[in-house]
Amino acid sequence: METFWFVAIAVLWFGYLFLEGFDFGVGMLLRVLGRTERDRRAMLTTIGPVWDGNEVWLIVAAGATFAAFPGWYAGLFSAGYLPMLLLLLALIGRGVALEWRGKVDTDRWRSVWDAVITGGSLVATLCVGLVLSWNVLGLPLDANGNRVGSPFAALRWDTALGALALTGFALVHGAVFVALKTEGPLRHRARGFALLFVPVGLSPLMLLAVVVVLRSGAEWTWLAVFAVLVAAVCAWVCLEAGREGRAFALLGVALGAAVLALFGALYPDVLPSTVDSAYSLSVVDAASSPYTLKVMTWVAGFGAPSVLVYQGWTYWVFRKRVMA
Repeated sequence: METFWFVAIAVLWFGYLFLEGFDFGVGMLLRVLGRTERDRRAMLTTIGPVWDGNEVWLIVAAGATFAAFPGWYAGLFSAGYLPMLLLLLALIGRGVALEWRGKVDTDRWRSVWDAVITGGSLVATLCVGLVLSWNVLGLPLDANGNRVGSPFAALRWDTALGALALTGFALVHGAVFVALKTEGPLRHRARGFALLFVPVGLSPLMLLAVVVVLRSGAEWTWLAVFAVLVAAVCAWVCLEAGREGRAFALLGVALGAAVLALFGALYPDVLPSTVDSAYSLSVVDAASSPYTLKVMTWVAGFGAPSVLVYQGWTYWVFRKRVMA
């Protein structure tokens, strides 16, 4: 059961990064691709019906970690308190901006909230990438699971790479989503941006997977790293051919392969310690009781299908392109 819930949490992380990744990307590109108010309104319309539902995946991932692996939750969330706080503030500001932007019909009002949307999307993406890389690459934890050193002790070049990896992916993912969901000049600008930015934006993700697998990955995880590269190249080819839908799906494959490599290299630990490997938390050490995991499995078995069907139905209802 411990392994099952470890895999389930990895899947929840993938769902969050894939779904929230493109609307973070749209937010960061709001003033880059949106040259006019009509363009920017069209971009926000593409994520308007789904952005709040996408954030639920993060809540479920955190809740599942708290219930299934309380030791993992306590170690990660306490050691990563500052980026977690910044993440929450960024998400709150971004959510308020998305709702309030259209309340007053003046350029100054919209410009202020556009800056909040862009800044909130950027900060949130960097913080999520940083926390995820801390989890996979390790935190300075002692024998009691407490952080050693300052709140910035875990800020290293490799964890900063994780923040850049998610940010680069979100920018590419967001541009492809805009190209997929809009018509006219905005679509062509988004597609052109994605074509130029794919090598730069996805390189940190590829490098992060390589670093993690080199340090602690089993031999099979190299297949996942190779899949990241193949999917990224195929996505670029599909973009070149004007097939944004296939490119969007292939970016999901690249992200899924990267998540597989990261969590595959992490297992059987859930939170490595950079102070001493003996202090690392394993799946068994951090897990709740077998009874708790059994109850969680029954609840998830009944509730998860209906939630997934509802979210899929939402995307189907709002599947049409937006004219800028």
